[in-house]
Amino acid sequence: MLLAVLTLVFAAVDFLPGNAARAALGRDATPEQVAAYEHALGLDRPLAVRYVDWLGGLLTGDLGTTVRGIPIGEVVSTKMPNTLLLGGLALVVTALVTVAGGAVWALRPRGISARVLSPSTTMMIAVPEFVVATMLVFVFSLGAGWFPAVTITNAAGAPASPSMLVLPVLALAIPQSAWNIRVARAALVDASGSPHVSAAELDGLGQRHILFRHVFPIALPTIATSLATSVGMLLGGALVVETIFNYPGIGSVLAGSVADRDAVLVASVVALPGAAITVILLAADLLRVWAVRGR
Repeated sequence: MLLAVLTLVFAAVDFLPGNAARAALGRDATPEQVAAYEHALGLDRPLAVRYVDWLGGLLTGDLGTTVRGIPIGEVVSTKMPNTLLLGGLALVVTALVTVAGGAVWALRPRGISARVLSPSTTMMIAVPEFVVATMLVFVFSLGAGWFPAVTITNAAGAPASPSMLVLPVLALAIPQSAWNIRVARAALVDASGSPHVSAAELDGLGQRHILFRHVFPIALPTIATSLATSVGMLLGGALVVETIFNYPGIGSVLAGSVADRDAVLVASVVALPGAAITVILLAADLLRVWAVRGR
C-alpha cells in the first residue's frame, strides 16, 4: 500500500501544470537556462526512470535533493521532528480521552455524561481539523487570550514555548478523540457480554473492577487498532493545522514542494510518515493476534 501511494504521489506531482526548473529559477529565466537546469537535475529523463532512481535511493537512505539543490535529508531532519512531536502529543491526548470517555460512557450508559457524549462526539467527528483550529483560536486566543494564535520558533527551529503547542494539539485531538470514544464504548459494551464478565457480576464484584479487570483487556485490541488508524489522520491533519498556527513542521515544506512541482521532495515527505503509520498499524495487528491467542 505504501509503495502504491508513493507511486501515485510521485506521478501526480509530475503531471501538475508548471515546470519545476522554472519554479526554482524564477520567471525571468530564459528557455535555455531552464533546459540546462532540467538536464542538471535529471528532470528531462522519463518519469519511470526518475521514480525508480529515487526509490532506490530511498531504500539506501538517500532521499536526493530538492529542485533548489538542497539535500532533502537536511530539509526533513529540521522539520519532521516538530511534526512528529505535534502528532505524538495529539495521539497521547487522544488515547487518554478515549479510554476515559469510553469507560464513563460504558459505566453509565444512561447518565448525564452519556447524554452529552452521544451528540457531541457525533458533531465533532463531522467537523474537520481546520474548523476546530479556527474556533480554538477565536475562543482561547483572540477571546480569552490564554494561548498564542501563532507559533514562534527558537534558535533551534522548535516552538519557543510549550504553550504554543496547546491549541494545535487540541485541534488535532478533538476530532479523533470523538471517533475513538465511540469505538471504545462499542468495544467495551460488546466485551461486557462475555461469559466471564457475567460470572464476575454474579460474584458481586464492583463495576469499575469488572470494567478494568475483565472487560477492558478484551476490548483493548479494538481500541488499539482504532488509535493506530488515527495516527494517519493525526499526521495528515497536522499538515493543515501547521499552516493555521504557522507551526514549523513539515506542512510548510509540503506546501512549498507542491508549489515548486518538486515530486521528489513531495514523495519523500509522504514516505517518512507513511512508513511510521505502516509500522504502527502492524504493531496494532500484532497486539490483536497476541490478545486473542489460544481463544
